[in-house]
Amino acid sequence: MSGSNPYQGNFGTQMTGQVNYGTDAAPAAAPAGDLIKDTTTANFTRDVLEASRQQPVLVDFWAPWCGPCKQLTPVIEKVVTEAAGRVKLVKMNIDDHPSIAGQLGIQSIPAVIAFSGGRPVDGFMGALPESQIREFIDKVAGPAVDHRQAEIDAALGDAKAMFDGGDIENAGGLYSAVLQADPENAAAVAGLANCLIAMGQLAEARQALSNLTETMAADAAVAAVTKKLDQIEEARKLGDPQALEQALAANPDDHEARLKLAKIRNVEGDRTAAADHLLTIMKRDRAFDDDGARRELLKFFEVWGATDPATLAARRKLSSILFS
Repeated sequence: MSGSNPYQGNFGTQMTGQVNYGTDAAPAAAPAGDLIKDTTTANFTRDVLEASRQQPVLVDFWAPWCGPCKQLTPVIEKVVTEAAGRVKLVKMNIDDHPSIAGQLGIQSIPAVIAFSGGRPVDGFMGALPESQIREFIDKVAGPAVDHRQAEIDAALGDAKAMFDGGDIENAGGLYSAVLQADPENAAAVAGLANCLIAMGQLAEARQALSNLTETMAADAAVAAVTKKLDQIEEARKLGDPQALEQALAANPDDHEARLKLAKIRNVEGDRTAAADHLLTIMKRDRAFDDDGARRELLKFFEVWGATDPATLAARRKLSSILFS
């Protein structure tokens, strides 16, 4: 999606939905002082063994005369800081504190030993490149969690709950907030369009569904709400539903009137009546409009969703007609 954000401001300032994403996909890095420290033989139990019961601790055994140690230090400190608290780094100068390294059998430095649950669990020697240090941290601490995506997913869940509960305005505000953080989020586009439709803002809904990437336009939720909007716009041109009801009362086989009425009842939200009108046409004349009633019912199912109660009920009735 390019250009200015078409979703901003659709709902005005009364919207209160907010999502605290920050500006980057990764969580904010914790202060280095909280994650990186030097230790001594006396403090090793506290700084490493006890601390590793809360989160993995990497112990970097080094010495001032060690050239590769000087290469490793800035790289491992950078990666640990960016890991934002998934691990801690404790540095131990083996010239000043040789006993721990001796107990662990370390004969070459730099050596990094990972502790977890109060015991050593893994390690490496030498000045590894940044990518391999990241892989090592993922191995001992588990893959990084995308907190931004987790927040977006939670916001989408909250917005859907608001929409389902009838709080359309705040649902729309939350969908808009998601789109500010992630302009190509198809679920948020579909949700926002549904909110706009529910508020009768069809032109705004059409705008929200315009200029989408091919991938977004092909998303099932976006495709469904686009068809829903198409159905509403079509139904507005089909005439007066009361007149159509009168035409059916006079002639129950006026399938054209019944098809139009089914489309109108669908956009009014009376899915059962909409399906029943189409099923009635099928019972009376499967050949009408080249089986058009069945094709229209399948379009309804695409918009309603496979698990919607109206879809499930109509599918059972459809099967009884097709296979009786």
